[in-house]
Amino acid sequence: MSFPISFEFFPPKTPEGAEKLRVVRQALYARKPQFCSVTYGAGGSTQEGTFGVVKAILDEGVDAASHFSCVGATKQTVRAQLQQLKDMGVKRLVALRGDLPSGYGLGGEFHYASDLVTFIRDEFGPHFHIEVAAYPEMHPQARSPEADLQAFLAKVKAGADSAITQYFFNADAFCRFQEDLQKRGVDLPVIPGIMPITGSTQLMRFSDACGAEIPRWIRLRLQGYGDDVASIRAFGLDVVTQMCEDLRRRGAVGLHFYTMNQSAATLAICDRLGL
Repeated sequence: MSFPISFEFFPPKTPEGAEKLRVVRQALYARKPQFCSVTYGAGGSTQEGTFGVVKAILDEGVDAASHFSCVGATKQTVRAQLQQLKDMGVKRLVALRGDLPSGYGLGGEFHYASDLVTFIRDEFGPHFHIEVAAYPEMHPQARSPEADLQAFLAKVKAGADSAITQYFFNADAFCRFQEDLQKRGVDLPVIPGIMPITGSTQLMRFSDACGAEIPRWIRLRLQGYGDDVASIRAFGLDVVTQMCEDLRRRGAVGLHFYTMNQSAATLAICDRLGL
């Protein structure tokens, strides 16, 4: 049986971006992904674009998972949007608390992702396969590692089917997270999120913002390459492929690639892994 992989995209903002993403998707479909997910902007700001890309993926014959965030939303609007996705043929969701656009208070009838998972199960039963987020290196807003783990366990108890992690570059963090779950009798499938390394500055800025640690030795090597894009990509390919091999050897049940709407780096990693 082939090893399960999946790909994540974000909704493009221009017709040119939409056409480019269509080409990227076709290239990646050759790897027979289990599903492709599409992100959702802060406060649902990209909802129309998200649903549009989800529909395009379904029309292309591939299972599609829509990200779905709930912070600042009402039960009435969430119910209507979920019904819209169900009517489109969507059977898989990535249920998130999500971020509000800057300048907004918390508001809404949902405060945690576990509230959303409970609502989806109450309203739609088992129709949707529900993915939730996991943070092997701790959510940046969590009070402590234990509080973060309890928040994850609340999502499991609410009815999550599986989880996808924040990306990381330290396989030990993922394996320790798995061990923590096993100690509590939780056997929910947790899929590692994989971020290909194609550049330096943006990756560091993005990682600092979302709480994903770049190990010091990797950060220094990337900084040492300066503007040498070819060397950065070659080094990144080595590092990420080696980590994926390590994760597979240590029992990972799949790999979820954060493609950033590009195909080259993800395809190169898949080639090296024989996927």
